[in-house]
Amino acid sequence: MTVTSKDIKLLRDKTGAGILDCKKALDETTGNIEKAIEWLRKKGINTAEKKSSRDALDGLITVDFNNNGGVVVEINAETDFVARNENFQKFCADISSLCLKKQINNLDDLLSESYLGNEKSVKDELANVISKLGENIVIKRFELINNQNCFYQKYLHNSVNENSGKIGVLLAYTSKENNNVVKEFSKNIAMHIAATEPKSIDIEKLDKKIVEKEKAIYEEQLKSSGKPQDIIEKIISGKINKFFEQVCLMEQFFVMDEKNKIKNCIKDFNNANNLNFELCSYCLLKLGQE
Repeated sequence: MTVTSKDIKLLRDKTGAGILDCKKALDETTGNIEKAIEWLRKKGINTAEKKSSRDALDGLITVDFNNNGGVVVEINAETDFVARNENFQKFCADISSLCLKKQINNLDDLLSESYLGNEKSVKDELANVISKLGENIVIKRFELINNQNCFYQKYLHNSVNENSGKIGVLLAYTSKENNNVVKEFSKNIAMHIAATEPKSIDIEKLDKKIVEKEKAIYEEQLKSSGKPQDIIEKIISGKINKFFEQVCLMEQFFVMDEKNKIKNCIKDFNNANNLNFELCSYCLLKLGQE
């Protein structure tokens, strides 16, 4: 069977593969489009394997949520050019939606999950996207919050669309109302989180190992000061309180009101609006950050 330019164009439109690859696929499968797609898919898997050794340091953070929960996903590409490609952005959106719909919380389960309800797995589609876009692409990590009793808000920094950017924050909160005033306030807190990168929501939830490490550093700094031990302990206590103001969300000074801590801003907001707004949890992912 003679392969026509129309056949090649049709196959290229369906797969995004190059002209020569499409021609070879059709030659190898006697012009059968479906078999040619399968042939290219197998070739795409091989291509993906060759490209998997290249560093993927760019990409997007995608945030998605519904009434049952929310998810933040980091998917890496090699260049910002591909990160701004519509096919890449669709893949990011599809993966975040799938994680949320299926409540997937580990990468192995995600890769083996059916992609968009068809026979193809996420791993297979990842290989197809790599072949189509010509860069190594990696689903690096994702975090899921699935508290059905919460409302959700998001903030994206350097966004390329309404769901994806270079920094993504997902905020979970409770309130007896979730009106526009509450949504705006929660959006500002999510923006604050993106700017300050807190390590925990409050002092109680801060990893005790982090606190002990800071104390050890301060003790070492003051060891040769010659000050009495009780004075040293007071100095360390003061330094730790300052440390809490840096790393605990509720203790931080609000970036939009630098005279007030987040916990006081929430209290003032509730008093002014007769509400009971309360933070539950948050996820923050920054592109390329470990």
